[in-house]
Amino acid sequence: MTTLIKRMNRQMSDIPRTSVPLNMLLIASGCLIYTLGMKSVLIPNQWFAGGITGLAMILHYWFEALDVGWMYFFLNIPLLLLGWFHISRRFMWYTIFGMLFFSYTASRIQLPPADIHEPMLAVIFSGVICGVGGGLILRSIGSAGGLDILGIYLNKRFGVRPGVVILFANSIPLALGSYLFGLEKVLYSIAFLFVYTKTMDTVITGWNQRKSVFIVSDLSHEIATHILSEEHRGITILKGEGAYSEKEQEVLFTITSLTDLPKMKELIFSIDPNAFVVVNNTSEVLGRRHGKLKVY
Repeated sequence: MTTLIKRMNRQMSDIPRTSVPLNMLLIASGCLIYTLGMKSVLIPNQWFAGGITGLAMILHYWFEALDVGWMYFFLNIPLLLLGWFHISRRFMWYTIFGMLFFSYTASRIQLPPADIHEPMLAVIFSGVICGVGGGLILRSIGSAGGLDILGIYLNKRFGVRPGVVILFANSIPLALGSYLFGLEKVLYSIAFLFVYTKTMDTVITGWNQRKSVFIVSDLSHEIATHILSEEHRGITILKGEGAYSEKEQEVLFTITSLTDLPKMKELIFSIDPNAFVVVNNTSEVLGRRHGKLKVY
């Protein structure tokens, strides 16, 4: 026991002290908010989430004596062992905390059904509430268990995209629920998952999502100078060539925020009305002023 405590202290000592309470607060808040949406809407309507949570809910609907919270914990034990030996211990300590906190809150909190009589409004309400909770958890450097552990392991070991794992994880309880409870409940659950994932993405990326901008112009140097001095954005000059004209052309590349994008477009076209501008959404931007890589 003493050896385990010493090992735990060495592993946790590598984490900045200020980040430990912050990550625990994110995980605990996310678990609590998710539980509120699950207990007030999903369970009273016998809808279900994806992954391990969905399987725990189905088992609860099938055998009411089985508690959702503790079924979730027991179903997570094989994944917990997988993560303990193949993913960083720091990530797993946070995940153990998240699993225990979620299981406890899901077991102890009892709420009356939300006073929402229109099913689609209930879907939207629960999707937003649970999405905020799930997003807060994923903004930490841990998790609350579930197939996030499997997704991280398969990505690190075999390069499998986490999205593939999530799709597979969501399909299992949906298929099982369709067989046991009928198609209508599955369709409402699919609608819930859609709202849930969209809300979670918004919480993770923030309201001010980054945009990548490509600019092709004969006045590229002048545009680059103004972006640097007025917008205070870094910019990269790429060398290109027109396929038709066979003329060498400089292409500017920069990153900006959603709120600053209109000002940047106005600046570009005020300098060169004939500029060619391509704006793309970004899933994630790391480095310099845009954020750091989350290390598990």
